Amino acid sequence: MSLAPLIIVSGPSASGKSTIVRRLLEGPWPLRLSVSVTTRPPRINEQPGVHYHFWSVPEFLHAKDQGFFLEWAEVHGNYYGTLDNEVTQYRHLGQGVVLDIDVQGAEQVRKRCPDAVSIFIRTSRFETLEERLRQRHTESEDAIQKRLTNARAELARAGEYNYQVVNDDLESALASLRAILGPLFQRSADA
Repeated sequence: MSLAPLIIVSGPSASGKSTIVRRLLEGPWPLRLSVSVTTRPPRINEQPGVHYHFWSVPEFLHAKDQGFFLEWAEVHGNYYGTLDNEVTQYRHLGQGVVLDIDVQGAEQVRKRCPDAVSIFIRTSRFETLEERLRQRHTESEDAIQKRLTNARAELARAGEYNYQVVNDDLESALASLRAILGPLFQRSADA
């Protein structure tokens, strides 16, 4: 029996990847979002177990040492990780899994799960990322600058992904992603 698709979605802060993933989950395929673990504090309106599993640093490091993570990374000064049990059991049950993860985590998953399909979300202009970050009004200037520095490094690794999708227009980006995902679920159903 073939496993359901594992889809990695990465992109710099403000590329729109979370919005895109949320919209894909409304689509026609059996697809779920893996809920990541983070050590950063919740933002306004974020619910534990829905947006993230919010853990302390000692809890995270203990789980890492026990080998519970499919991938993990330190990003923007906080730890993030994907629990193996958020992925494998669902794929065996025929449900595709989307990982909304950074480039470090994506590299780890590609090594452990070579059948994963990786998609990098970007904008056509770097300045668009900065504009979107500033429009959020959720972060300090230092945090914005850190995210922009990280965005440059992430964009430099976009070529490591199977696909790159430009998100200047949400509907166009979604159409591109649906064109990528459709055949994956068809292959999974045919197997």
